[in-house]
Amino acid sequence: MSELFVPMTFEIPKSLTTDHYRLEILTPGVAELDFDAVMSSKARLRSIFEENSDWPEDNMSLDDNIRDLLQHEKEFISRQAFAFTVLTLTKDECIGCVYFNPSTVSEFDCEVYLWLRDSEIRLDTNLFENVKQWLVNHWPFKRIAFPGREISWDNWNSYPKISA
Repeated sequence: MSELFVPMTFEIPKSLTTDHYRLEILTPGVAELDFDAVMSSKARLRSIFEENSDWPEDNMSLDDNIRDLLQHEKEFISRQAFAFTVLTLTKDECIGCVYFNPSTVSEFDCEVYLWLRDSEIRLDTNLFENVKQWLVNHWPFKRIAFPGREISWDNWNSYPKISA
């Protein structure tokens, strides 16, 4: 990537607290909580990041998850992408995740993916609206895509992809 995802002068928001949950940086420190959330909802998660994904695989291990979280943390620190865990207000359970990634499509600045564990799906619209508002009020992105949510997978896949 030749351009920075966010300017070096931009102060990255590190959390968001609502009446129902907290978003905090996704790090290996929440690996066990995150792993439980991922594996409890794996069938639905296979359509969050693309139309027919195999992630998370049935045999995904906690060690696999820790590696993923280390990568997310590294990307956050280097400003390449921003992943957040969605925790209960007491921080004793992970109920989902939110990801801000550089867009693979030139028409957009940012791709956003979010999910909640099956047991918390009732908060999906709330999380979606809060994340949209947070992006508008506190992040520098102007052209934000929500593939699979506001843009159908068929439409998203019809856009020419940016070559790496």
